[in-house]
Amino acid sequence: MSDRLWAPWRIQYIKNPKPSGCIFCQAVSEEGNERKNLILMRNAHVFIIMNRYPYNSGHLMVAPLRHLNDLTTLTKDEMSAVMDAIRSSTETLKKAMGAKGFNVGINIGKVAGAGLYEHLHVHVVPRWSGDVNFMPVMADVHVLPELLAQTYDHLKPFFNTREQSSIYRKSRVE
Repeated sequence: MSDRLWAPWRIQYIKNPKPSGCIFCQAVSEEGNERKNLILMRNAHVFIIMNRYPYNSGHLMVAPLRHLNDLTTLTKDEMSAVMDAIRSSTETLKKAMGAKGFNVGINIGKVAGAGLYEHLHVHVVPRWSGDVNFMPVMADVHVLPELLAQTYDHLKPFFNTREQSSIYRKSRVE
């Protein structure tokens, strides 16, 4: 068995200059670039974005539009919108990808492990029976079965379906 695992797609992350400012705020400010920025949905309070460096295929993040880093600074409307978007994300991932379970979590603050601690966000990671194998356990490596752009193209129509998405209906009422 080789002691090397090649992941040439990660070289872009390593070599590209790191953006200044908040990557979430930059992504949602670029109207018309949703696919490039992996934004699946946005409304008056929140947006759903795919994780560019996912733990599993379909790994989404839900974040308030407003730039903040603490749950205590969310308004009641923002908190409700975040929870609705989490619910909508799990419903969509069940329908679109057949997810059987989810890891949903928030890391608040750098010392808590937040890689992007300046902008509060909730991770929604779909899970399937048997998806954890020796790779993450032995080598701290995650094997993703499809390219990020393919996952985006697969999920986006589900977030565009007005009848399916309770978060979409809520955003139109406000």
